[in-house]
Amino acid sequence: MFSPSAELVEKYAAGLVTDHEPTHRAAQETIQKYVRAHLSAKDAGTKRRVLMLVFRGEDAVKKLREVAGHILNERTSGETIRDTFGDYITDKDGRVIYFEPAVLTAPDVASARHDLKLWAQYSDSDGGLLDRAIDYPPTATVQKTLVLIKPDNFRFPNARPGGVIDLFSRTGLYIIACNVLHMSVAQAEEFYGPVLAVLQDKLRGRSGEMARKALEPVFDLAFTPEAEKALGEILGPINGRENWEEIVAFMSGRRPSECPADLRAQPGTEKCLALIYQGEDAVRKIREVLGPTDPAKAPHGTIRKEFGQTIMVNAAHASDAAENAQREMGIIRIEENNFRTLIENWLAQK
Repeated sequence: MFSPSAELVEKYAAGLVTDHEPTHRAAQETIQKYVRAHLSAKDAGTKRRVLMLVFRGEDAVKKLREVAGHILNERTSGETIRDTFGDYITDKDGRVIYFEPAVLTAPDVASARHDLKLWAQYSDSDGGLLDRAIDYPPTATVQKTLVLIKPDNFRFPNARPGGVIDLFSRTGLYIIACNVLHMSVAQAEEFYGPVLAVLQDKLRGRSGEMARKALEPVFDLAFTPEAEKALGEILGPINGRENWEEIVAFMSGRRPSECPADLRAQPGTEKCLALIYQGEDAVRKIREVLGPTDPAKAPHGTIRKEFGQTIMVNAAHASDAAENAQREMGIIRIEENNFRTLIENWLAQK
């Protein structure tokens, strides 16, 4: 996330008009005017928020430009982002009276490299966790809460992550941070640490009952309630840890019991998207839209009903209390801003 300074906005806008595409100059100038008007701070000094998404892959610039679409709707082919979310309205003399491009993408590889380098230079001062970007009434009780869009949404290219974020927009809350996360085994263990004891306790009764039903036919005898309880005391913690290890593996890519010590702190193989939402009563609002842990019990219209599959593979995580949000944000180190390092390392390889 960025809250661009006037200096960054001006440097970015200046690079939008080029001489090597004279036929596109009118469009470039229209976008340049939009950037200067809508990315700078508002008149009252309230900062703007810009979400920058960095894509990597074959022909990435060309593909993103095609998906974004032309600023003139009649020149697009099929459904694009600007077909759906953009506007380009002119008067009878052809003067632009309203323009909303929806997204901004680089027109070519050289421009993409220039823009990434520029924004990376300002990422420490203008990017990261935008804790003070939104003005709230003095009496407002403002909370921050963490959302993790889970790995099941990133197994293959699809629209699920955007669909989840779209449903969260019902809350009216503000996104003030966004970061791609490859959770390490150590982070996942700490993050889900409190869940271990809960699972072990919760599964005592179920484990005892399952053991009784499995063993009674084998030994041709009836287990007493006391015997069933004793089995649960033994098997519940084992079963709970097994379930907990599956959660850690789902989030990080490795089971803790199978992870070598030297790899515990290394970034995992699974990808999440970490989002920080801010606003009044943020924790409750996010969890209402998210829905219960079990998608089968979630109301229609909630994220877990629409996108979840099982109690573990349930689309997203959201903090259940403001204190836990602080704890979880610390574990994933959401305040660390690695944008500049990421971009500079990539540019150095080219």
